[in-house]
Amino acid sequence: MQRTPTDRELAAELKIGLAELRELYGQLQLTSVVALDELIAPNKGGSSLAESLPDDAAEDPVASLVDQDSRRQLADAIAQLAERDRVVVTLYYFENLTLAEIGKVLGVTESRVCQLHTRAVLRLRTKLNEQSEA
Repeated sequence: MQRTPTDRELAAELKIGLAELRELYGQLQLTSVVALDELIAPNKGGSSLAESLPDDAAEDPVASLVDQDSRRQLADAIAQLAERDRVVVTLYYFENLTLAEIGKVLGVTESRVCQLHTRAVLRLRTKLNEQSEA
């Protein structure tokens, strides 16, 4: 026949003292149990507790759209650069080459690459400002 164990039997099975078991009971009384149905759809129409909890890891859809739009505008602006400026920007920002390495690729000095880079960045800023004002 099945029955609920006594406190002594439960404490013995858990290998803890009777006082410790009663302390655990006290801690359990401080907790509350909520049905999952209440978390998901309380009152069948209102918002649920699950819907009201923020998800800090969730992607912000507005920020995602702004980021996509910014990337598209940047790609368009880079595509409008002169070929040499486009190469410098691509090698520097997307291939992570140093100015000295880019100079070797292009057959120019590092200071010339620096000048080309500065010119390309200024042109990109101008194009991006024009796009944002339009």
